[in-house]
Formats: sequence, structure tokens, C-alpha cells
Amino acid sequence: MSKKNNLKPLDDRIVVRPLEAEEKTAGGLYLPDTAKEKPQRGTVIAIGPGKLLDSGKRGEMSVSIGDEVIYGKYSGSDIEVDGQEIKILRETDVLAKVVQ
Repeated sequence: MSKKNNLKPLDDRIVVRPLEAEEKTAGGLYLPDTAKEKPQRGTVIAIGPGKLLDSGKRGEMSVSIGDEVIYGKYSGSDIEVDGQEIKILRETDVLAKVVQ
């Protein structure tokens, strides 16, 4: 993705750059492209303003740009921007933040 992020998600959506799929198994065997599982973990690169509440105010987002998150296997939409695969999903599709 280019240095300037040209995506601005709406409402409670976030843009995530998935981590690369594992190249080899824990035992050291290299995996062919067809056997690699898509990661369910990535880095947040853009966030929306938050869900619009009945009161007219915006709900606060619980993730920030730069957070590493884990999301559901079939969550969100996969798109390609500047030759890189990214994922757009709702904040509720995020299962956890990775804390270092």
C-alpha cells in the first residue's frame, strides 16, 4: 500500500492489512501457495469515525491505527489496492487486539 492511505472507512468499519501467510510449518516443511491458509490477523491501517448512535453522537472506536487485531475467518471484504490485498470489516468482526 502506498505511504498515503487513500481509503476512509465509514461508520464503524476498519481497514486491515493482513499478515503474510506462513511459508513453512512448525516442523520446517515449506508450504506451496495452494496449501497456505489465509491469516486471520492483521494491522489496522485506517478507521472510521464510529457507529452513529440513536442520540446522533458517534460511538468511540476501540481499535486504533497501528493495532494488531485478530478477526473472524470469513469476516469482512477482501479488496486489492495498489497491488496489495487488504480487508475492510466492521469493528464488531474484530475478535481481539494483540497486546505486546
